[in-house]
Amino acid sequence: MFPCSDPATWGPSLDAAVDAVSRGAVIVLPTDTVYGVGADAFNADAVAAVLAAKGRGRQMPPPVLIPDARTVDGLGYDVPAAAKALMEACWPGALTVIVHAQPSLAWDLGETHGTVALRVPDHPAALALLKRTGPLAVTSANKTGQPAATTASDAQAQLGDAVAVYLDGGDSPLGTASTIVDATDPAGLRVVRDGGISRERLVEIVGVEAFAPEADAQEADG
Repeated sequence: MFPCSDPATWGPSLDAAVDAVSRGAVIVLPTDTVYGVGADAFNADAVAAVLAAKGRGRQMPPPVLIPDARTVDGLGYDVPAAAKALMEACWPGALTVIVHAQPSLAWDLGETHGTVALRVPDHPAALALLKRTGPLAVTSANKTGQPAATTASDAQAQLGDAVAVYLDGGDSPLGTASTIVDATDPAGLRVVRDGGISRERLVEIVGVEAFAPEADAQEADG
């Protein structure tokens, strides 16, 4: 367990996390929503270890946290203008956007069907880490079916020795998961999980016409 609440003193903690990521180990990190468990997005064995720690299979691939919106161009393609507008308005923040993944990417996140879910977290420690590690495959730090961890000790109680480094940034500011928007449907955007950013806010940014006609009837994916 490494403290990372204070930028003046978190250097050694981030060093430990960067070292763990570089050797393919699994880490837990604070984000603005809930704590995340993650690893190098380009290390297939490390991503598999993240899923194993959660007790989750390849059919539920993890999202990828990135340090800034510029990274999207290297990971996704054919991103709709409306999705880019949401990224610009809501990142860093509690919005995850599913886009088509660049087919040339040498990674294996699971059964993604050619897509990737991207987010820039609004958390100083997470952003400082991502600037050093690059994209991390990160999902909520809990066993599947259990509540998402909002403290590092919550995460440790659930994940134990499956994680090499726990970064303790205090309580999660939001304590709720991100909103997920699917931007891969030609018919328009779809909200597939309600979370930290309301549908009303999303519509306010891009207009209701940017969403697929039946999007309002979509049930949130737990």
